[in-house]
Amino acid sequence: QVQLVESGGGLVQAGGSLRLACAASGRTFSRNAMGWFRQTPGKEREFVSSINWSGDSTYYTDSVKGRFTISRDNAKNAVYLQMNSLKPEDTAVYFCAASSFQYSAHVGPAPAFWGQGIQVTVSS
Repeated sequence: QVQLVESGGGLVQAGGSLRLACAASGRTFSRNAMGWFRQTPGKEREFVSSINWSGDSTYYTDSVKGRFTISRDNAKNAVYLQMNSLKPEDTAVYFCAASSFQYSAHVGPAPAFWGQGIQVTVSS
């Protein structure tokens, strides 16, 4: 059974930092792009960041550029999201995702694999 499990969420004050981690099990994703999405109540899930299979290409939505950094550790079958200078508008449930395509450059808009999500709340 393939699982993506997020950790590291929580409550933080504006300007603070959090580091999300996503641990995959059940299969390796070392040849697959991975990424992060987020969702707030009443809104569609939105793309946040993606990293290619080898870790040398990254993508970010404009609102997090310069503040968030995505990385991966293929030996640990994991992907991370370092979030700095957090703002109240970053409050959301964050989802880890992985593409089903090998040697993929981007996780894409509809990845095949999803985590269950983790809450991030930024207080003002």
